[in-house]
Amino acid sequence: MFERFTHAAREAVVRAQAEARELHQSPIGTEHVLLALLIETPVAAMPALTAKGVDAGYVRAEIIRRVGRGTAPHSDPAADTDAEDAAALKAIGIDLDAVRRAIEENFGPGALRLPRETAPKRRGLLSRLAGNAHTPFSARAKKVLELSLREAIRLKHNFIAPEHILLGVLREGEGLAAQILAEANVDFTQLREDATRSLKDQAA
Repeated sequence: MFERFTHAAREAVVRAQAEARELHQSPIGTEHVLLALLIETPVAAMPALTAKGVDAGYVRAEIIRRVGRGTAPHSDPAADTDAEDAAALKAIGIDLDAVRRAIEENFGPGALRLPRETAPKRRGLLSRLAGNAHTPFSARAKKVLELSLREAIRLKHNFIAPEHILLGVLREGEGLAAQILAEANVDFTQLREDATRSLKDQAA
């Protein structure tokens, strides 16, 4: 399943964690997922968003306005939190253990760990997956990821793209991401159509 998850979709999931950390907020909520999608996916393909001026900058400002910058610690997670997040990601095709095993078989144990003092601010996908700081996903964010898989199945797609995750955000419909979109007067029906049209173009 991991290879069926598009590069952009994988980047968006990892970016959501990075954005929550940068805002010192925990857990990763639907709002961080939406923010990551708007960073990783061309908004121009979504007229329902551009018509209302909704982009990454707008969503980040709304998150800060509503939640503020948090004080979430940057400490290592408890084992049960790691297990829950790994299960949530595995449900959408990202098997973190399999990825780590494959990398370590080729490059040696601990290959994904970078010394804290030498780690660059922006790191690659696999480094960020195994990063020192970890933030758990909220129950709603996990639900969005689960729904993205269901959307791919519903549309009979053999891949999961950022648009599937956006459809998951809309289908979940109650998290802060949906509230931000609703208060910006985004037309949910049109946004679903925009995302579905974009997916059809990718599947063609």
